[in-house]
Amino acid sequence: MAARFQFEHSLDFAPSHAAETLRAIPALPGVFALHGADPNAQPYLTRAADLRRRITRILAPPQIQADAAGPSPLSKRLNLSTRVARIDFTVTGSEFESTLALYHASAQIFGLDEARRRLKLRTPFFLRFSAENNYPRLYSTNRLSRRALAHTYGPFPSRAAADRYCDAVLDLFLLRRCHEELHPAPDHPGCIYGEMGKCLAPCNQAQIPAKAAAYSAEAAAVEAFLDSRGESLLAPLIAQREQASASLDFERAADLHAQIEKIKAALALAPELVAPIPRLGAILVQKSAQKGAQDSGPEQSNSVILSEDAIPQEGIASQSKDLRLEEPTAALYFLHSGCLIGPARLSTLGVRAVREQTAVGSSLFAQPLMLEAVPLAEDANATPLAPTPVESPEARAAATIASLEAQAAEPTDLATLSDHLSLLRRWYYRPEKQRVGEVFFPRDDGSWPLRRILRGAARITLGEPATLPDVRRDLAEKNPTDKVR
Repeated sequence: MAARFQFEHSLDFAPSHAAETLRAIPALPGVFALHGADPNAQPYLTRAADLRRRITRILAPPQIQADAAGPSPLSKRLNLSTRVARIDFTVTGSEFESTLALYHASAQIFGLDEARRRLKLRTPFFLRFSAENNYPRLYSTNRLSRRALAHTYGPFPSRAAADRYCDAVLDLFLLRRCHEELHPAPDHPGCIYGEMGKCLAPCNQAQIPAKAAAYSAEAAAVEAFLDSRGESLLAPLIAQREQASASLDFERAADLHAQIEKIKAALALAPELVAPIPRLGAILVQKSAQKGAQDSGPEQSNSVILSEDAIPQEGIASQSKDLRLEEPTAALYFLHSGCLIGPARLSTLGVRAVREQTAVGSSLFAQPLMLEAVPLAEDANATPLAPTPVESPEARAAATIASLEAQAAEPTDLATLSDHLSLLRRWYYRPEKQRVGEVFFPRDDGSWPLRRILRGAARITLGEPATLPDVRRDLAEKNPTDKVR
């Protein structure tokens, strides 16, 4: 089942107090539901880039114009002010969070089937390696099977993209391409791929033990290729190419180089996201929802500032920092086995938004990190004060990711898994200029690139850093002095 969803805020609504109620709604993006007086009636549920403006258009009392025929509304716009008794809403920080929250709210209120219909979710296409068959084959499909999840690779942006990658992989091996339920027999007519030498033809040669063993070995090679993203085939060929070059066998080295380039061309058709579904893992970084901004407009800050009279004098020193400045945070989502978990807020305090490659190299100036401050002693002869322990940004990121991993569980509902993969595909395969947010994949050893995640969170929170000006070293050179006569 989908994660249980609950709106963060709820307001009672009455037409006589519409202005006061609408002013209490923040002018921020989010998801809202309008409920009527009848508890059995279905609510009006949608998302909005500006909650206050969108709800005001629906619930503000219509202007009335009197004429000879009597009062009539000036606008034919939808108005539900006389039918709504309660407003539920949740503030979100990004379009991705709004879409995910709308899906969970729709599943909670209307059910999974209706939520899937409302959001127009379709199962993405994958490549499935039918290992349960006696004569395995590789094909594209958009149907998920619980027993075949470990041999299902994707998601792909479209069926055409999955077919292109499937054809490129099959061109590297001699696996069968027929779709029939194969029953090998010596009198089987075979197909054109067997005649062209692109298939081991198990249809009429599987009766021979050597041919059957050769097909099993070929199927195992295809599975290893898909699981390792081509490394199982690339690594031996690269080693053979280096050995051939060292022994001055340049013709063989050229042939091996052509094979390597063909494999790399096939791998280029599989995006970085493509992996077996149980191994689908990533960290998605999005803008965090603003907190404490119920009465603020879009141009106002999300920090809460209180006067000193509203705070007890003994608590001013300890609370001033928390009340006057809210730490810049980003929202992290954890992709585990195809399911999305989150968001979790990650503080970017002490991290600057820097470019991955700068003109001045990788010095401390170019890649600033949070350094631990050591307070000075009051007297030169006194013992230096012990430094206050400060949690590093890497430790905060590791703790946030660990909290998301603690919530992860293996997917049990294929319908929910399909919906999450559809939402992920819809966001990930957008053009790069239209995709808001960043994604980070784990390293080969399973660890996370914490510093890259922190820099990505800083870019999302603080914005893309400005381009560094060119360094004019020639102008910094000392000008020659005039000779004194």
